[in-house]
Amino acid sequence: MVPAYNERENLAPLLAEIAAALAGRSYEVIVVDDGSSDGSVAALKALRQGYPQLRVLAFERNAGQTAAFAAGFRAARAPIVVTLDADLQNDPADILTLVDTLQRTGATAVAGYRATRHDTPWKRLQSRIANGVRNRLNGEVIRDTGCSLKAFRTDAVNALPLFTGMHRFLPTLIKMQGGTVTEVPVGHRQRQHGVTKYGMWNRVWRSLVDAFAVRWMQRRALRYRVKEEV
Repeated sequence: MVPAYNERENLAPLLAEIAAALAGRSYEVIVVDDGSSDGSVAALKALRQGYPQLRVLAFERNAGQTAAFAAGFRAARAPIVVTLDADLQNDPADILTLVDTLQRTGATAVAGYRATRHDTPWKRLQSRIANGVRNRLNGEVIRDTGCSLKAFRTDAVNALPLFTGMHRFLPTLIKMQGGTVTEVPVGHRQRQHGVTKYGMWNRVWRSLVDAFAVRWMQRRALRYRVKEEV
C-alpha cells in the first residue's frame, strides 16, 4: 500500500520495481493519492493498463498521510499489507524480507529500519531528534519510527484507532492492542524526483504533540483479561 502526494514522476518506476520484486507472486498494489495536484491520478489511471494489480484510491483533497494509510488498510483484501513511500527512497526489493519475517516469527507487524540513510545531515538530525522524542515519551525502542516500509497483519491494523499523525506510531498502537512487533534492516536511497513533504515543523514539533497524544492513549488504554465465562 502506497500513500502518494505529488509523486507523479516516481510512480511508473515504483510500480516497475514492485512488479520485479514480486514476480511470480499474487499481490495487489493500492496507491492512495492524497489530493495530488501534479497529475498523479491521471498517470495512475494510465499505468493501470500495464499493471492489472494496481488499485487507485484518489482523495477529493489533501487529507494527510494517516488518512491515506487508513483508507489503504481498509481497502486491502490480502491478509498481509505492506506499506512503503512513493518517493522511491524505500526499496521494493525489501518487501519479501518483511513478509517472510512476519510469517516466520508470527509477529503482528514488522518494522523496517533504514540501516544506512541517504539524506542530508540536517534531515538525518531532524529524524534522530523526532525518533528519540517519540521513543522517550512513549516508552518505546523502535529504531526508526519514520520509516514507512512496514508489514502488518491486515486484521490487526484495521482494528487500530487512527487519528491525524498516528501513522508515525503504528508499531506502538499495535503493541497497545496486545500485538507484537519485530524489526529488520532495510535499504534506503536518495530521492531522484520531487521534493520531500516533511520539514522541521511536521517532523519534530508535530511529532512531539502527537507523541503526547499517544502517551495519553497508552495511560488510559483498557487492560483486562477474562478469567472465565459461565
